[in-house]
Amino acid sequence: MSTLPGFTLAVLFLAASTAAADGLVLKKDVELRGSTVAGKEGPLFLTADSIESTAPQIVEASGKVEARQAGQNFFADWLRYDASLNSVQARGNVRLEQPALLVQGDTLKLDLNDYSGELTQPVYQFPAQHGRGGAERIDFIDENRFKLSDATYTTCPADNDDWFLKVSDLNIDKTRNVGTAHNASLRFLGVPILYTPWMDFALDNKRKTGILAPTIGTTERSGLDIMVPYYLNLAPDYDATLYPRLLSTRGVQLGGEFRYLLQEARGENRLEYLPNDNEAGHSRWSIALDNTYRLNANTQAGILFNRVSDDDYFRDLSNLISTTSISHLNREVWIGTQHAHWNAELRAQSFQTLQDSTSSDPILEPYARLPHARLGMAQTFGNGLEFKLDGEATRFAHPTLTEGSRVLAYPTLRLPLTNSFGFFTPQIGWHSSYYALDDDAQRITRNMPIFSLDSGVHYDRPFRFLGRDFEQTLEPRAYYVFAPYRDQNAIPLFDTALLDFSYAQMFTENQFVGGDRINDANQLTLAVTSRFIEADSGLERLQVTLGQRYYFSTQEVTLHPGDAPRTTKATDLLAAVSGQITRDWRIDTALQLDTQSGNVIRQNLGASYRPGPGRALNFGYRFIDQTTEQVDLSGQWPLGKHWFGMFRYNYSFQDDKLVEGLAGLEYNGGCWAVRGVFQRLATKEDQSTDALFLQLELSGMGRLGANPLDVLKQSVPGYRPSNEIFQTP
Repeated sequence: MSTLPGFTLAVLFLAASTAAADGLVLKKDVELRGSTVAGKEGPLFLTADSIESTAPQIVEASGKVEARQAGQNFFADWLRYDASLNSVQARGNVRLEQPALLVQGDTLKLDLNDYSGELTQPVYQFPAQHGRGGAERIDFIDENRFKLSDATYTTCPADNDDWFLKVSDLNIDKTRNVGTAHNASLRFLGVPILYTPWMDFALDNKRKTGILAPTIGTTERSGLDIMVPYYLNLAPDYDATLYPRLLSTRGVQLGGEFRYLLQEARGENRLEYLPNDNEAGHSRWSIALDNTYRLNANTQAGILFNRVSDDDYFRDLSNLISTTSISHLNREVWIGTQHAHWNAELRAQSFQTLQDSTSSDPILEPYARLPHARLGMAQTFGNGLEFKLDGEATRFAHPTLTEGSRVLAYPTLRLPLTNSFGFFTPQIGWHSSYYALDDDAQRITRNMPIFSLDSGVHYDRPFRFLGRDFEQTLEPRAYYVFAPYRDQNAIPLFDTALLDFSYAQMFTENQFVGGDRINDANQLTLAVTSRFIEADSGLERLQVTLGQRYYFSTQEVTLHPGDAPRTTKATDLLAAVSGQITRDWRIDTALQLDTQSGNVIRQNLGASYRPGPGRALNFGYRFIDQTTEQVDLSGQWPLGKHWFGMFRYNYSFQDDKLVEGLAGLEYNGGCWAVRGVFQRLATKEDQSTDALFLQLELSGMGRLGANPLDVLKQSVPGYRPSNEIFQTP
């Protein structure tokens, strides 16, 4: 409730007082343009069937009384103004209209000296908030304070009271923009579901300290889950939230979050603590700090720190698969500077590795970088020649593996030659590395040139299909790389792994990510892409891509010493088909085929059908030879008037288990919605957890219960809440 009629009525009738004191002046302004433009200082326009002075200082108007000023309208059947007392009385269909508020009542009494008075049986509407309500009476205390007795509020349309908030007393203070309610109860479908003896709230959109809507749910691993957040609006640029959480089988978890957004700094910091977990037998905690500071126009610094008490913290206490699958928690401090032609960074980084206690394969902890310094330079000369330098120096630390320091420098020269139908880009660089290992004080140097040539052309032609104009492109591309062999078996793997073979990887110089391995190369990648584009809209209806890399020498550099080198003269063939086939159908497919054996090594099949809001079906199939075979089905679909169903089925044939299962229902009642979701989630190699989410959303008021929206948006691509579909407030 952002505004109520006390101040507006006072201003309106104060203008009437001035007019009467000077002798009542009647003016006619049919369109009332002058009234709106002049504002509160403008004249009052009063019309009625009868206007008369019944006694000295008394003016009465009756029969269709209308008073208009500053674009605000007042109506009544009868009005009496007493100039000696400076008071107004009105009765019969008393109605006030203004842009933010419509209010009606039976009788009005108002003292214009101190703006005190009352309005009986008021019924009000807030057009912007789609809210409405009523009360027994409004008592005006002064210009900015008034009180409603036995008041109600709802966002449901007229003649629909599916839910409403009922309070015995509602005090409005516009000087502080605060409303205070006593004995407030929330009723849904005639049943009281929430009660509080006292509550206060903001009258505008500004944040305000107070209790937020509680969340209630249940999980298999933690039982009944109840959270009651308390929000602290400490200042316009920082705030905090305390969120005590009851887990019936574990105990009470205490959590807090502090956020700030200053001109030179921003941050979000969280701390959670669960003392004496009844299930785990020990206390559990987590801390997450994320802060960034701007030191000047070019330089920033930051800290990112994440840590939990034990390996199973997220698996036991979270319901999001993106969280339960976390293996490494990052911790780092850094400072970086960015300039027109160079940039630099200094960073210290380590990790906490979360092991899966049910898995026989331990997760290897990454190396810590204590510290890591990086320098980058870039310059383009007048003839188009581009110079670039990437350099870094890092100290690597690990509790069990070889430690040491590494210095890398990779300067390159690149000359992009482009025109309207193609490009030709040669590049040459010199990769230099130096290692100082702690084992036997070993020193290793590696230097090698790298040459690459990237080229491509673009053809297009118009054509018609099914009576529509299209444009087809043909985009062949060739990418050649040469890098000589250097023996690297003595170099440890600090941060290096083999890149996953993909279309993007075929157009990189190095098949390894990280600086500890540089592949020997004498290879050519050939690929072609064809696009089918709708001429009128520019929409890409279909894209077809084929690509393969060819080797002109045998492989000598492998990730680990003793790994079997490549024996073939070409990679597998990569093929991809994607596009918005029709208005409703989209496909995304990829295939990796061993051309020698004819076996499919990798296959991703995806399709989505989205004919309209609230209608989404997704199909996915993923296959990786010897390691992965999964099917993933999900969707949202209307089941009847106002009813929607949601589901996800993600099953691993390789592991013979359900990765994630989800089933949900949602009903929209116009001014409210209720949704229930059941989820089964694999949290360990041989363990899963079940969770139940039930939520009631009252339009314009808030949500009660466990929030399934994050789960639904992550698990069901294309999901939309029903209030967005029906565009309810």
